[in-house]
Amino acid sequence: MALRVVSSLLVGLLLLHTWGAWADVQVNMEDKVEVVLGETAQITCMFTSDDGIGAMIIQWFYVTRSSEKVRIYYQDTTTNIVDRGTPFTDRISMNGSIAAGEMVLTIRNVVLEDELEIICLVKSLTDGTAEGRTKLRVFEAPNLPTIEAVQTGLSVSDEEPSKIGTCEVKNGYPKPNVTWYRNNTPLRSIAAELSVVSSTTTESSGLYSVKSQLNMKVVKEDKDAEFYCEVTYFVPGATRMTETSRINVTVYYPHDAVNIWVESPVGKIKEGDKLKVHCEGNGNSPSSVFTITHANSGSSWDTNMLELFNVSRLNKGVYECESFDPEFIVDSPVTHNTSVFVHYLDAAVVKPEETMQVQQGEQLQATCNALSSLQTNTVWFKDGEGVSNGHSLIINNVTFDTSGIYECVVTVPEIDGMSTSSTLNVNVAGPPQIMEKDSDIETSDKSVQLECHARGYPAPEMEWTTSDGKVTKTTPTETEGGFHSVFTVQVSSNITAVCQASNKYGSDAVTFNIKATTHTTTTTTTTTTTTTISDPAVVTESVHPPKKIQKESNGVIIAVIIICILLLAILGAVLYFLYKKGKICGRSGKQDLTKGKSSKDNIVVEMKSDNTEEAILLGVNGEKQPPNDQ
Repeated sequence: MALRVVSSLLVGLLLLHTWGAWADVQVNMEDKVEVVLGETAQITCMFTSDDGIGAMIIQWFYVTRSSEKVRIYYQDTTTNIVDRGTPFTDRISMNGSIAAGEMVLTIRNVVLEDELEIICLVKSLTDGTAEGRTKLRVFEAPNLPTIEAVQTGLSVSDEEPSKIGTCEVKNGYPKPNVTWYRNNTPLRSIAAELSVVSSTTTESSGLYSVKSQLNMKVVKEDKDAEFYCEVTYFVPGATRMTETSRINVTVYYPHDAVNIWVESPVGKIKEGDKLKVHCEGNGNSPSSVFTITHANSGSSWDTNMLELFNVSRLNKGVYECESFDPEFIVDSPVTHNTSVFVHYLDAAVVKPEETMQVQQGEQLQATCNALSSLQTNTVWFKDGEGVSNGHSLIINNVTFDTSGIYECVVTVPEIDGMSTSSTLNVNVAGPPQIMEKDSDIETSDKSVQLECHARGYPAPEMEWTTSDGKVTKTTPTETEGGFHSVFTVQVSSNITAVCQASNKYGSDAVTFNIKATTHTTTTTTTTTTTTTISDPAVVTESVHPPKKIQKESNGVIIAVIIICILLLAILGAVLYFLYKKGKICGRSGKQDLTKGKSSKDNIVVEMKSDNTEEAILLGVNGEKQPPNDQ
């Protein structure tokens, strides 16, 4: 059957050849087909023929790197064959039909090596032949790019371009492109100024990795510049772009101006403060050296931060800062200066100094002054209270109350904490004054301690005189309010004591009249309770002797209280006696003591008096019993 078909074809071809006419075959294919690595590619081949498209032979080829054609597929009206031993053998399939005039080659799991030229060859039965070609393009998007800045500082004085940083993008296909930017402006190589050096690495997977390094000569303005990389890469039907993060580099450049200022204290400076002077330049260099010089003293310090402790007015004046950098050559040193003034307040001076004496009734005058660089305010204090404002202290008609210590405080209102002070001790001269008044004293004590307070200047002498003619001189104790003397008087009878204080201006005295009081003794009545145990004739008696009470200065009151208590006790005994006799509460008759009673009924009450030793025993019936019946 196959021989018969072939024979028919040969006869037809022979007839066509004999007739001298060939069929016109046309093939249409896309110039290129793009696909992402690992995905599926579809290549379409469309064809027509003058003989019709019923009986045609379709063959697919790929072109090797050495331009050889290698068939991968064959199909005619009865047969389709996938050629063995090619890179596409297990990954291709065919769709469409010859009758439809369209065949689609499908390549699964595309690899980089598939990026070849694919040929579709169409042949008619009359030997008309045509082919179409499509380039298969494979793409793989790269990883996100990275950027790394140089870690060392770059100097504007470097003669050769310095490395700024490196950008790297990995695993892309085709090869990605890297472009450097500075502040959104793309950078292009400039001889001796700027260069971009790129290198491409083909990974084992066949993908490309690109590393790009930027080198340039930096200028001062580059200290704030932002550098980054832009990476462009291809995908099917488009071009895409991604950017790295921004980087900055450290740029070293010389100072062309410096500034010096007082960092602390803020505001006015006073003696005793900590002074901090700061010097700073507008350059950036690790080798810069700053020197601060005090013009008044000629002192200098190699530092950009000067600290002076406990400053004085000698530290005022002009402070100059100078910058020097051995790495950079400059025409002249860069300097700047500032003026410092240290305010002062000298110690307060009081006149008269330390201690002054003024006569009682006269006028007190004193002055207080302190030299200062600013306006001052003066206040006088005594015992913590303000007594006068201003540098002069004037008090008319002074008294002993005027005596004491006065403190003069001078302050500078413009500066907190700036103050000084001094003191003045004022003594008011005059005859002594005794603070106590004449008084009468009653006492039953054998001795009395008397106190006498006096004030005056000069210090008075103090003596005590008693009415029995004794004179005693004492050494007074000086107190805050004057002088204090203590004297003990022996009291056996009424006596008078006089305290006298005197100095060269006069004297004063006070009299104490002491009245001696006698002791009073008061006796008390004691109630004794006797309890009968079994036999009414046997009584146990407990007797307490009366106590004497010694009256003191308040003995009369105590004696009255005791007498009241005794009267209440006697009243109670009488009521009890009447109760037993049946005179009250409806009771009558007597009870026989010989009757057997419990111990509770055998109670004998004995009443004694301090004026007699006779004991009156009352039985339960209230009758008087002789002593031998006890």
